[in-house]
Amino acid sequence: MRGAYVQNFPPHTELITEGDCADFLHIVSSGTVELFGTWQGRESCMSLLGPNSTFMVAATIKDRPYQMSARTLKESRIILIPSADVREVFEHEPRFTVSILDELATCYGESVQNSKNIKFRTSIERLADFVFEQHVREGCSGEFTLDIEKKKLASYLGMTPENLSRSFSALRGHGVEISGQVVTLSDHNDLEVLARPDALIDA
Repeated sequence: MRGAYVQNFPPHTELITEGDCADFLHIVSSGTVELFGTWQGRESCMSLLGPNSTFMVAATIKDRPYQMSARTLKESRIILIPSADVREVFEHEPRFTVSILDELATCYGESVQNSKNIKFRTSIERLADFVFEQHVREGCSGEFTLDIEKKKLASYLGMTPENLSRSFSALRGHGVEISGQVVTLSDHNDLEVLARPDALIDA
């Protein structure tokens, strides 16, 4: 940790760029970070990370280029640890090695879950599941505020903004209303039936 440092970043700051050398292991201390990829002029949100999340662990350990870019969605506090230091300790400190392997296994599991979510659920089912999960995380109060813009949410769920809008309209019949960024649930049981949460797909 002697070569590590902590830095605060404002919203919409690009932290890393895909293809660049993996110079640091990043740990999100607070805030929200988006991992995204680009190809042929197109961009897609790959993952959304909150506090206590790491990103680019595999690139750090393998000394490979970053496979995705990352930027803050809100003001974030990030811990940066030089990749060379991480690799050195990884080779010589068994407890640290086990921790890194555990983190890599978690990242792999989340990748599989995301892939299954995209492949097996329809767009409406993906949105229903996302809304239901947020509802549970917010204490089942029946109302919560989206902390990301709808365009970003659409990309994260693998749909266009227009499709997201139509999907929200379809969820009205299942007790979901949205006004701006505020989502209100009047019948979370009906929504749960549509979402069909599954431990092998959902985190």
